[in-house]
Amino acid sequence: MTRRTGVVVVGGGQAGLAAGYHLRRQGLDFTILDAGPAPGGAWQHMWDSLHLFSPADHSSLPGRLMPVQPGETYPDAAHVVDYLADYEKRYDLPVQHGTRVDAVRRDGDRLLVDADSGSWRAGAVISATGTWSRPFLPAVPGRGVFTGRQLHTVDYRRPADFSGQRVVVVGGGNSGAQIAADLALDGNAEVTWVTPRPPRFLADDIDGRALFGVATARRRALDAGRTDTGGVASLGDIVAVPPVRAARDAGPLTAQPMFSRLTATGVRWDDGRQAGVDTVIWCTGFRPALAHLAPLELRGPGGRIATEGTRSLGEPRLHLLGYGDWTGPASATLIGVGRPARDAARQIAALLR
Repeated sequence: MTRRTGVVVVGGGQAGLAAGYHLRRQGLDFTILDAGPAPGGAWQHMWDSLHLFSPADHSSLPGRLMPVQPGETYPDAAHVVDYLADYEKRYDLPVQHGTRVDAVRRDGDRLLVDADSGSWRAGAVISATGTWSRPFLPAVPGRGVFTGRQLHTVDYRRPADFSGQRVVVVGGGNSGAQIAADLALDGNAEVTWVTPRPPRFLADDIDGRALFGVATARRRALDAGRTDTGGVASLGDIVAVPPVRAARDAGPLTAQPMFSRLTATGVRWDDGRQAGVDTVIWCTGFRPALAHLAPLELRGPGGRIATEGTRSLGEPRLHLLGYGDWTGPASATLIGVGRPARDAARQIAALLR
């Protein structure tokens, strides 16, 4: 069965909900299709100790401030899930959970969205699938011969799962630092943290509030034709959240250089050093989950779809939301996704009317 609607939003996490809020304000007919069985997007899959970088009042979607979590300056992931579930209910957003979108294709003057539960013909589509479902694993020599466990950030939950093990955590970003700190502070695993380059910690007093301001200032400078300020990347790679600071200052969070290869039983460095390893946790990032857009043949070098703001240059009925700075400054964050979601909804309303 093929249904008809004004707009289909693919993805019901924070970006999809922000899109729904602004589409509702534009008076548009829309449907949100979400592969997850319950509200909360990727936040429901995060590790137990994860907290936001920012206080609740700087971690909110449009129209509804996130409530303060009692006893916490920075809310944890479970609190974010509760907030997103409440947001979806409060604004009565038409989210169909457990619906996986397989393809978006052109169909005359409409876009046809094929899902496992049927199809929709829409005047416009907002892709808001994020990156969590596409973990990236680097092509490190020996990865196929290592006989221990290899996990990714998406698989990590708690230190107790690694008690008594020799664990190597790979990655010089926030996830790598936080997971290495989590394991090191627990003290029940032998942890080695390796990074491709020496870790760059941001100043201890910088949190998500400052980072959002820096990202916004960079986008304004670029839009005005001024010199690129470098944005958040110019400040460092790792936000020094309290557990990371504690592990760093106490000593157990000391990075080693990246190993050159995996062996059957561990890792080896270029200088000949070796270490036995039971588990490698790859905190090596993600790629945008865009396979459903393949029929539109829009991807260019590096797999990225060219956009102006959120609008695809090759298909003006398609908008991409929440994938990072290329679809809006800080658009992969709770507080940052609101403005590009608003702009996308306004452009879609103008197109359909």
